[in-house]
Parts: sequence; C-alpha cells; structure tokens
Amino acid sequence: MAKLALLDLVPICQGSSISTALANAADVARHAEALGYGRYWVAEHHGMPGVGAAATSVVLAHVGAATATIRIGAGGIMLPNHAPLQIAEQFGTLDALYPGRIDLALGRAPGSDRRVAAALRRNLNSSSDQFVHDVMELQALFAGNPQTGIVAVPGAGAAPEMWILGSSTFGAQLAAALGLPYGFASHFAPALLDEALAVYRQTFRPSETLVKPHAMVACNVFAADTEEEAQILATSMQQSFVALRSTATPGRFPPPRPGYMQTLAEHERAMLNEILSVAAIGTRGQVAKTFRQILKRTRADEIIVTSQIYDHEARKRSLSIAAMAFQDAIEAG
Repeated sequence: MAKLALLDLVPICQGSSISTALANAADVARHAEALGYGRYWVAEHHGMPGVGAAATSVVLAHVGAATATIRIGAGGIMLPNHAPLQIAEQFGTLDALYPGRIDLALGRAPGSDRRVAAALRRNLNSSSDQFVHDVMELQALFAGNPQTGIVAVPGAGAAPEMWILGSSTFGAQLAAALGLPYGFASHFAPALLDEALAVYRQTFRPSETLVKPHAMVACNVFAADTEEEAQILATSMQQSFVALRSTATPGRFPPPRPGYMQTLAEHERAMLNEILSVAAIGTRGQVAKTFRQILKRTRADEIIVTSQIYDHEARKRSLSIAAMAFQDAIEAG
C-alpha cells in the first residue's frame, strides 16, 4: 500500500523571521506525525531568502527533538556541496540521536547558483562521475569500510536510509544501479517523470538495501474546505516560482494574492501550468481524485507532498485534508 510523506521547505514568510520559520517547522512535523505521515523531509537550498533549511542537518536535529516516531531526513542533501565525510559525520550524529528514524536522500544539483557554490568551497565543475564516486564513498563511510582509510566518527556503523533524488533519468539510472530507493522531483520538474520511473524500474538491480524498486513522487498540495480558498492559498507558491524564474531570487515567501493568475503574461501562466502539472488544489474530494490519478499513473510506493502556504494554520489544515484525501484515494483503489 502506498504511503504519504511530507517535504518542508521551511518557508520564511514576508513579515516574519527565520526563528518563526524554524518553530513552524517543528510544529508542522509534530502535526504530520499525529496525522500519520511516514516521513518529514527538508531540502537543502542556499542563498534563498524565503527558504530556511540551508543548514539541513541542524534543522533535522531541531525537528527530531520535537517529534517521536516520524522518520526525518533530507530530501535532499545536495552532495556536490559537501565532502562525503562531512555528511557521514552529520547523519551519523543524527542516527545516534534518533536511531531508526533518519533518511538521507542525495541530489546532484547544487541547490544554489555558481556564486553560492563557490562560497561553499566546492568544485564548480563537479561531474556526474564525481557524484557517483561521492555517493559510493559515503556508503563506504557508513559501512565502516572507507575507501580513503578514514573512519567517520560518528558515521561508521550508522544506518540512515539512503535515497537517490532526481528530475531526469540520470538519478533513476544511479538509484537502479546501486539498488537504492528513488525519489522524483515532480513538484517542480515533472517533464521526465514517466520516463525516469520506467528507467528506474527496468534497470533496477537488487541490493542488500533493497530487493525491488521503491519509488517516490512529489506533489504540490493546496487543500482547503472550499476550492476557492485552495486556489487562493496556491498563489503564494505561484508568486515564488515566477519570481525565481524571472529574477533567480524570489525573496521571502509572499502572502496570497487573489486573482494572481489573471495578472500574469501568457508565457508566465504557461510556465506555471507546466511546473505545477503534478499538483492537487482544492477540497478533500478534489485532492483525493488527484492522488488517485497520480498513483494510477506512476504506481508510486510513496507520495511526498509539499504544501507551501503562507498562513501557518492554513498550512496545517491543508496537510490534515491531504492526509484524509490520501486515505480516501487508497480505499478507492
């Protein structure tokens, strides 16, 4: 049976603060745990005024202390920004603090622009081959059999659940080759969703970690008691996407703007429609219908929802409705 997870970008809202964003992250994680979500993930981004999860492992330590049973993890760590040893130490520490609850999903994108990547002191010309090498080095460090002869402390012997993330067939091929679970970033780059899942399943090699393919797809969810309210809630994320594409720095997360789509140029509406083609916007029944369609289309083992909404209580309500809608979709087959 498919499961439901939550991806949190830890939004820093206009008129608010990073401290509030982090407090809200812990509260949202507790709320998701109570609703039965299986995972709470945060994503590494840098140099973005509206995203508060740059220090991803620190945010996870904060969230772990606020929760008891839900799996917590990075969705993902952008490995080109880091030395594998550093990630082994950080997630080995998290695994020691919250054993059996830690996920580590790895991505190849920098999660930043070239200026920020340079400030992180990593190689700006990192290749696909280097990413594969770094993933395998990280696996060896956790196994206590490092290729470098260095023992990660903490890290060696830790057992975070490792995933490969992607928005193309490259990540699908790597996850399949290593026998790891695979997550597709369909919440912002849905174009290759079907092709990537097909590649992953067709080329999967069983491993000690996983005997058969396990795929997760991401979905934007804006749920409310009325369709009109849900459409208005979605405009905050729509504004952020347009700002990101037009200026590369969207600023802090904006309040909703009724009628926002009608103010956009045709090419901007087309861009949003493409980006948000894997999205559920509406009431419980409408969201359940979208979930059913996604599950039928993708045969996903998990759907990870991101529900970036300006008002904190409206966001929690959206997640509550999404949990009920997901159960409706499962029961309906």
